[in-house]
Amino acid sequence: MKNRFKQRLAEGEVVLGSQLRMGTAAIAELFGLAGFDFLVIDGEHAAQTPVGIQAQLQAISGTVSTPVVRLGQKDPDLIRLYLDMGGMNIVVPLIDTAEEARNCAEACRYPPAGFRGYGPSRANDFGFNADYFETANHEVMFVPMIETSAAVDNIDDILAVPGVDTFIIGPVDLAISLGIPFQFDDAKYVAAVERVVEAARAAGKPAGTAINADIRDPDVYRQFIDQGFRVLMIGGDEWMLQMTCEQAMASYSKGRS
Repeated sequence: MKNRFKQRLAEGEVVLGSQLRMGTAAIAELFGLAGFDFLVIDGEHAAQTPVGIQAQLQAISGTVSTPVVRLGQKDPDLIRLYLDMGGMNIVVPLIDTAEEARNCAEACRYPPAGFRGYGPSRANDFGFNADYFETANHEVMFVPMIETSAAVDNIDDILAVPGVDTFIIGPVDLAISLGIPFQFDDAKYVAAVERVVEAARAAGKPAGTAINADIRDPDVYRQFIDQGFRVLMIGGDEWMLQMTCEQAMASYSKGRS
């Protein structure tokens, strides 16, 4: 088992990912074949099921993308289940304190680093991977979502937790928490992001963010990289389908006028 997402970060690379909400293995495979470094199966904002998530994990496994499962809650039991199913990284939303981060990070690791129980199933290739137990603690990543003013206030303590490998800022929820919904140019939001990026730099951990901007513009990526981000999560199946449909209808309207 080799976590390409984690390996590329260790090599100093910028990694690009996207989200999957449609719950369809074929779409997951398509996104993987497109070449994303990681793909987040979103179990927070979509009607995902364990069976559907496993099908998407299997579809992604035949591509270069690293599979990530995003939970809808801070649930150690779900963390362990999705790791056993073959999720190589776990994203948990609304991590506000070091205690919450520690509980989730330890759920991702076998003792003595954590309290994950042994029963990896698909994660160890149904028993064909004899080295899984020896490598899993190093390869698996826990990725908290930083989405509230409380998380910003506690960011140094959160990043100090062993097993917190990187993080992803949730821009919309963070802006809402700061009382400035969707105002990503507001000084309060900009200051919060700068605070988090600086904390990551001080902790020696790569900073990550979701991108709410026009992903068709190459300058958007340069802007975030120049800010200090090395984990970029863009759009996803819902967004890209909506954007393509909107463009097609607009082109059709112009073409027939």
